Amino acid sequence: MESIALTRLIEKMKLENLTPEIDLSDIHITQPDINRPALQLTGYFEHFDATRLEIIGFVEHTFMAGLPDERKREIYDEFMSYDLPAVVFCRELKPDPIFVESALVHRIPLLSTKKPTSAFMAETIRWLNVKLAPCISIHGVLVDIYGEGVLITGESGIGKSEAALELVKRGHRLVTDDVVEIRKVSDDTLVGSAPEMLKHLIELRGIGVVNVKELFGASSVKDTQTIDLVVRLEDWNRDKAYDRLGLEENYTEYLGNKIVCHNIPIRPGRNLAVICEAAAVNHRQKKMGYNAAQELYTRVQNSFARKKEE
Repeated sequence: MESIALTRLIEKMKLENLTPEIDLSDIHITQPDINRPALQLTGYFEHFDATRLEIIGFVEHTFMAGLPDERKREIYDEFMSYDLPAVVFCRELKPDPIFVESALVHRIPLLSTKKPTSAFMAETIRWLNVKLAPCISIHGVLVDIYGEGVLITGESGIGKSEAALELVKRGHRLVTDDVVEIRKVSDDTLVGSAPEMLKHLIELRGIGVVNVKELFGASSVKDTQTIDLVVRLEDWNRDKAYDRLGLEENYTEYLGNKIVCHNIPIRPGRNLAVICEAAAVNHRQKKMGYNAAQELYTRVQNSFARKKEE
């Protein structure tokens, strides 16, 4: 099961630790869903998923403030008896002394943020969705071309890194070379990133490893990118019939998500960078409702129809 250390969430969201006495090093979050424990604070614990991060907003805080001390101890002790990853108080709200006492007894971390409850929840869920998403690593290059994430794949030595370097020189942004970590953040979205060890680096045979960020500046690289299109490079096969119109889309699948895929035959003289640019722009046009292949087909059909009328 994927998990992320609670300390990383604290660092990312700039949370204040209200219980520094508790050791956080072994506490991990295992799912991106969160919970506002309104029902639990009334004493209803049926179907309570205690593995979620607990969020206390203004409504919950006000309700807790109105409880008698005896009832607070009863509810808090039952609430804290579950193995909660942490409880976060939004809007700089502070827990009452009884809540803190119960948290320390049960070793449940209490955190605080200045952010409004809804904004904090949305940002936390989005971040956890990315960090806890199912992940695979594949051999390839990921480049941001005109805002489209183009994943370039193919056999080792076919020219993926050289194409990526040319694209960077033409003003596009490198995400990762050689190894692409793909995360499924939703049923429609795959996000690619580089392993920490390979970030901003490209390997060029005969030259070695170069740092793209140092050579071309910070605007030439990007940490993450949605994968919108796959360009698969392959050696030219004279006996193979290649698609010359593009009326039908081909797809490849990663983590159960289908991505449009173009098989590009490689032979001396073909400019891979320009081809990748054209593929990215064409894919973008299709998403906007324009399909050049369909337009050509319509023109041919109209031409046939006019000839028949004549």
